Amino acid sequence: MCGIVGWFCPPGSQPDPALLDAMTDSLAHRGPDGRGVWIEGSAGLGHRRLSIVDVAHGAQPMLSADGSHVITFNGEIYNHLALRPELERKGHRMVTSSDTETLVHAAQQHGALTPSVLNGMFAYAVWDRDTQTLRAARDRMGQKPLYYAQLKDGSLLLASEPKALLRHPEVEPRIDREALALYLTYEYVPAPYSAFAGIRKLAPGQQLTWRHGELRVEGWASALFGRATPRRSADEWIADLRNTLGRSVERRLMSDVPLGVFLSGGIDSSTLVALMAEQGNASSIETFSIAFDDPSFDESSYARQVAGHFGTKHREHTFTADDLIALLPSLTACMDEPFADASLLPTHLLSCFTRESVTVALGGDGGDELLMGYSTFRADPAAEVYSHTPGAAHRALVAAVDRIPVRTSNFSLDFVAKSFMRGAHAPRRERHARWLSSFLPGDADDPLLPEHRAALSERRLFDVMGVPYDQAVGAGHDQAVSAQYLATYLPGDILTKVDRASMATSLEVRAPFLDPECVRVCANMPARLKRGPRWQLKYALKEAMRGTLPDEILDRKKKGFGIPVAEWLKGPLRSEMQRLLAATRIEDAGIFDSRVVDRLVAAHLSGKRDCRKQLWTLMMFEYWREEHGARL
Repeated sequence: MCGIVGWFCPPGSQPDPALLDAMTDSLAHRGPDGRGVWIEGSAGLGHRRLSIVDVAHGAQPMLSADGSHVITFNGEIYNHLALRPELERKGHRMVTSSDTETLVHAAQQHGALTPSVLNGMFAYAVWDRDTQTLRAARDRMGQKPLYYAQLKDGSLLLASEPKALLRHPEVEPRIDREALALYLTYEYVPAPYSAFAGIRKLAPGQQLTWRHGELRVEGWASALFGRATPRRSADEWIADLRNTLGRSVERRLMSDVPLGVFLSGGIDSSTLVALMAEQGNASSIETFSIAFDDPSFDESSYARQVAGHFGTKHREHTFTADDLIALLPSLTACMDEPFADASLLPTHLLSCFTRESVTVALGGDGGDELLMGYSTFRADPAAEVYSHTPGAAHRALVAAVDRIPVRTSNFSLDFVAKSFMRGAHAPRRERHARWLSSFLPGDADDPLLPEHRAALSERRLFDVMGVPYDQAVGAGHDQAVSAQYLATYLPGDILTKVDRASMATSLEVRAPFLDPECVRVCANMPARLKRGPRWQLKYALKEAMRGTLPDEILDRKKKGFGIPVAEWLKGPLRSEMQRLLAATRIEDAGIFDSRVVDRLVAAHLSGKRDCRKQLWTLMMFEYWREEHGARL
């Protein structure tokens, strides 16, 4: 796992070596084990290395054997050894066991088709010295990030994180108003936008080509949903899922450094521990988990149960409000973009805790999106029925829900009921976006000043999740909803959170559920097997692991990886919230309506409403704006 940088100029100009050095070193947290910079003519590449595979020989930027191609690469290619025999038959000479060496030769051989032959998580840039052409690509699921910016002279900059691009004097920390509107709804900035005007990010499954100042961005990955589904029995599908996951876990044990696993006690991470145990000595497996004092958020007893069941070497740390306050400044610095998923904090703490013992950890990311594990999947059929409720009855129910007593516990009744009502009457393609949202345009709680809200139409706002739904709806409504999550929430929220939280501590996290083979099986699997006969979320995975994992783990209620934000905003975080959201500060920035913000703060502190999502979203934006000096 690494940090990468590129700078490509039109003919006749060249990168500034000192500035390329500074851009590269701004990513030292992603790669503390080594650095390299390569400049030739109009092209420059930088690399910060976290040594995982072939520690002695994997230094980058790396040239192909004939010197025609040079690469800077972030990620892991799990099938790199399987690719080598064919490449060697075609005349490629390789002298190390590094996956980077395999990748640069694959790029030389396959050109634009390279991403389609890879099994891995990756963001890479390959420079063809003969044709003066750059090709950069990002993996299908979006596990590794890649940002880029074009300069006035036609030059192209790219990097793993915006902070490297912001080192260039032409790239200023100006707020992208369209991205701002998107962030307030989705709680992250979806690709291809970034929070900074002039910076864009490559979307998952996209490839960028640049030559002599001309830039082209296109998708390389084929559609996941809508293919003809193989005719199989339920037992055959379930067996295929388990076998595929087993192979995926085995591939992700590839490492020349210590490796462990994040263990929450949920079915996804518990499955990984079970499948790792089948690979060898379970007592050698190192597992790591986070605990909370609030029992409505705490899952540590389940993690301990799984660890005890398999006899792993288990470690646990309790996350407190003091930890949160201590972490906030460093997390704001590492994110580069505003990000309002509060689980970023325990994920970062877990990463710090894990990095004390290992360099690589497996995580269960992707299971919820692929196998319908979120509570919103269960809410969807209820919304189908509710959508036919007459207007008068709908208004009466909204009023009744508003009278439910406010609680600050995890998934409290008032929080769940009010969240459901936000999207229950919406069109199918918009429903889940509304359920996930913090702010919706035109609502009484919308704090964005009208002149900024006008930068992005409501249709374009909902197209973020609506377009993936439209493209997959031929496969059925349930599969199209899954496609929405895989194309947006997974890369924009979940994988961004894990990448930044872990790489800030120089920890690599691997996701076996996102193996291409596993993704194909889950995408093709009939929706009825994912949701079960009585809307049992992740039914197929539970049945696949029945008899291997304890029934208590398989059948328990999902909690999610959250923190007690609602309660902490009234206590240890109250003064910081009031500082960040003070009326004078908000008015000076000229972005939000201070009256709306004041109303949200007062309602939450008084206990009249639970405004945790809205307030946290605003606070994280203000932290980001403060950290980067961002302005409109």
